[in-house]
Amino acid sequence: MNLKHNRNVFIGLTIIGGSILSLASCGGGSSDDSATKGDGKIAEVGELTYVEVPDATEFKADWSKENTVVFHVIGEPDDMHPTNGNSATRSFLNSYTQHFVVGSDLIELKGGRPDLIKAMPEVSADELSFTYELRDEPTWDDGTQLTVADVIFTFKANKCPLTNNPHSKPYVENLEEIIVDAANPRKFTFKMKKKYIQNVVFLTDYPVLQETYWDPNKTMRKYTFAQFDDPKFSSNKPDLNAWATEFNDAKYSRKPEFLVGMGAYKWAEWKPGQSYTLVRKENHWTSKLMNPTAYETAYPEKIIFKNNTDPNSQALEFKTQALDASTFLSTKKMLELQEDPTFNENYHSRFTNTYNYSYLAFNCRPDGVVNKKFFVDKKVRRAVAMLLSVDEMNVVLNNGKNKLMVGPVSPLKKEYNSKLPLIERDLEGAKKLLDEAGWKDTDGDNIRDKMIDGQKVNLDFDLAYMTTQVTWKDQAQMISEALYEAGLKCNIVPLDFAILYDNARNHKFDMMLAAWAGSSVPEDFTQIWHTESWASKGSNFTGFGNAESDALIDSIKYTIDESLRIPMVMKLQEMIYEDQPYVFFFSSTNRVAIHKRFGNADMYFERPGVIISNFKLLNGGGVASTPAATN
Repeated sequence: MNLKHNRNVFIGLTIIGGSILSLASCGGGSSDDSATKGDGKIAEVGELTYVEVPDATEFKADWSKENTVVFHVIGEPDDMHPTNGNSATRSFLNSYTQHFVVGSDLIELKGGRPDLIKAMPEVSADELSFTYELRDEPTWDDGTQLTVADVIFTFKANKCPLTNNPHSKPYVENLEEIIVDAANPRKFTFKMKKKYIQNVVFLTDYPVLQETYWDPNKTMRKYTFAQFDDPKFSSNKPDLNAWATEFNDAKYSRKPEFLVGMGAYKWAEWKPGQSYTLVRKENHWTSKLMNPTAYETAYPEKIIFKNNTDPNSQALEFKTQALDASTFLSTKKMLELQEDPTFNENYHSRFTNTYNYSYLAFNCRPDGVVNKKFFVDKKVRRAVAMLLSVDEMNVVLNNGKNKLMVGPVSPLKKEYNSKLPLIERDLEGAKKLLDEAGWKDTDGDNIRDKMIDGQKVNLDFDLAYMTTQVTWKDQAQMISEALYEAGLKCNIVPLDFAILYDNARNHKFDMMLAAWAGSSVPEDFTQIWHTESWASKGSNFTGFGNAESDALIDSIKYTIDESLRIPMVMKLQEMIYEDQPYVFFFSSTNRVAIHKRFGNADMYFERPGVIISNFKLLNGGGVASTPAATN
């Protein structure tokens, strides 16, 4: 790739590994970033970490010359509303259909990069004010220029108490005001309430919205950030309710004609369960840039995201070159394909590191009626952890490729707590803990039971998992069999991703299997671990936490000095480890395959792992025409 001048979301996938060192090198084949081989360039945390893949020197006769990327996926986004969705797939698609004040940095891993701004911010001495200036080139699809009014509207819309985005409200809570420069209407300052580790990179999660499209009556201009921050503010106002009713409407979530944005691609089609398609816009503002970065290109005319959850069918589609790329193959299927010489002739492929992890979550605060009080005692949760051989699961499910986890921090990060020991399988120890918690088999049916609130309850519960790939089912079955050995009846329940996620945030589950997409930036643990995020039906699905852990999380996110913050993160990991709201499984690898008919097939450790819009069709050793030439 010619580089020129050049945070957590819920995953409905099985991209579950990583290694402490990342290898930055060239090539495809069966390369693996958990090994120090290739050209020997080792990139530690904070250095340039991506795999630069050389372009093919020969364009084979059976390679398609169609400038369309058919990208393999194993699920759909939960919701493509610009503020109200919360899935990794949604974020992935937004990178092509939206633009941001600050963009995610896949290449240099510095947390953020200028996207709609000329440069990263000027920071005040007290580290509370961040001043930006908009670029002149960005325009909306109607030809009007991006303005600071659009930026202000975007963040008022996200702050508004009537906007249905509980998962992301904690990240805009610290924003006090956006101030426009009196002398320069394209210059503005984000004034923050407190020092915060993500006072810049939080912007990478919020697509900038066109005020005239989303708020033609300019309702938001009547309200201030201070009003939305005031807990006494009454949102029972006719104009605000009317705006919110329209803004939250489901049509902006799934209907392609309403899925608008400033990005170079627009939605063309969404076939539920089958595929969704983006097409390149005519005369997009980025096509006029003289020296676009890798993030500003739009080489493919069309990107088709094809849903396929069947491993055998996936392999067949790669062998017949029906698919151009994927980051979602299972480890087993990737290894199988890499044994095929024809696949290796046609595709670059590699296991690359990620910051993602998979887990089993307990409902620690059930209502006791619909969901029984199975896992309110941490002894029971620890017993479940002791009944599972995570190492064996890794071998069976991932050929040992993934790295085992003990907490919510990636081993790639310096704040990872390596002092916490892996929980080993201990059948007798687990039985003892269950006995101590009062769960015993009193009627001889091989299922433990207990009197709860005057009622005899069997330890008979559901484990929900996603239907996106067979690996989830295999893992759920392994868990069920392991738990039965100690008298726990675990019923595995397959669910569509959207249903599983909705049940999770509404606390309607017993146990569930899922994964989080992590990031290289310093982490704010509010979203997943703060009790406010449980009460607001955010991403604290389990109900973990108390006043002590909340205070620690609040301190972490406002402590800039690493020497003070990292020990706090270590302590939080210890608290989570002790309370066991999750059984942590694996830090994942991406299994990346990209057809060699495309150049710029580089692979990244930061999510989403590829930049599809930068794939450049090769043609007989040359390259395809650029967007500017075709529009």
